[in-house]
Amino acid sequence: MAKPDRRTVLLVFGLILAIALTFLFGYRAGRQVRHIRWQNEPIRSWMSIPFIAHAHHVPPEILYHAIGVEPQPKDHRPLRRIAREQKRPVDQIIQDLDAAIALYRAHPATPEPKKP
Repeated sequence: MAKPDRRTVLLVFGLILAIALTFLFGYRAGRQVRHIRWQNEPIRSWMSIPFIAHAHHVPPEILYHAIGVEPQPKDHRPLRRIAREQKRPVDQIIQDLDAAIALYRAHPATPEPKKP
């Protein structure tokens, strides 16, 4: 069996590298598109506070405070359930959350220095 020449080996390696880079950059572009899509996604009644906080890059405590709810660990209640518990319209809660997100984006909270 003949040994493959150096040119063939380089071409095969270059092809494999090109395919790998195509997948890598395609994956990164897809992640960015999904990120942009969720960031601009309007708040819906099925969403939970942690989901909204993650999608809009806002600390969940700010959103809980905006709607007058005490933050709870692993609280995945949808907004419609929170609205029912507070006897408020979901649209009013969504408006409060939108206002809190806009305020946070205008004046992001600076992290407090850690105490020794």
